[in-house]
Amino acid sequence: MRNASVSYLYWMKKFSYYIKSMRLRTLPLSLAGVCLGIMLAAADYHVSLKVALLIMLTTVCLQILSNISNELGDSLSGVDSDRRSGPHYSLSEGILTVKDMKRLIAIVAVVCALSGLLMLKTSFGTLFALEPLCLIILGAAAMGGAVKYTLGRNPYGYRGLGDISVFTFFGIVSVLGAYFVAAHTIPSLLMLLPAVAMGCFSVGVLNVNNMRDVKSDAGIRMTTPMRIGVKGAKIYHTVLIVTGWICLTIFNLCRFPDPWHWLFFITLPLFAFHLRGVWTRSDKDLDPMLPILVISTFILSMLMGFGYLAFLIF
Repeated sequence: MRNASVSYLYWMKKFSYYIKSMRLRTLPLSLAGVCLGIMLAAADYHVSLKVALLIMLTTVCLQILSNISNELGDSLSGVDSDRRSGPHYSLSEGILTVKDMKRLIAIVAVVCALSGLLMLKTSFGTLFALEPLCLIILGAAAMGGAVKYTLGRNPYGYRGLGDISVFTFFGIVSVLGAYFVAAHTIPSLLMLLPAVAMGCFSVGVLNVNNMRDVKSDAGIRMTTPMRIGVKGAKIYHTVLIVTGWICLTIFNLCRFPDPWHWLFFITLPLFAFHLRGVWTRSDKDLDPMLPILVISTFILSMLMGFGYLAFLIF
């Protein structure tokens, strides 16, 4: 009985560290773009609730796949060391092994693929039409991008290309892809504006993370703050946030005017507070600015989406 109890506690502890490696606090950011895309699609067309839920499930699986792959890559490369300014994870604490992480990556990758295929089958009714086949290729690229960010022989996340990847997948693909899968309609060029905005805010999260870790990353990987300096990175960060807000404002001005569409503007003070924190803090003191931007972006996307749906409801 005692051995069984010890074994149970061991596996429960190990399970808790698997969950820790998934970095669940990043999920609101990954959901922000797809939720906005789904709600804007629902404002224009009929959207199936089941399809919407499967889009969000697939997005969560992709984000978790990215997180655990990044942890393994950072651990193997030496990025996640004692010098790291940010939080340490399960591999660096010696709780999970490399074999454990590889097994978890394989399991999550399978779940991610199955969720994506079910999403497309439910949305389009088949996997063998042009649209779902193109989306399968895009999904495979997204999975590859999630894994290869810090894993492999030449991970692009260590060559200063993370900003481009985050902008593409968290912004353009996230918003426009969710809109297309939910509505079965190619989004208009105007939809690029909220997609660019979500991409800018998401790159902002990465930029704060890289500014925080600029000292511990030195000599291990190349990031934007290392290329342009911390002050340059703060200017770059301000441009990202301001550009995102300008895009959303133009998008609203180009749509049919309604007061509900401006509901998301109540989050503006959160972004202003975040920017002030970025300019007045440095190194590990920047860490609290990460969740502030993540939550602010998620709340903004939900309020903006609700504002467009409220126009139909009220």
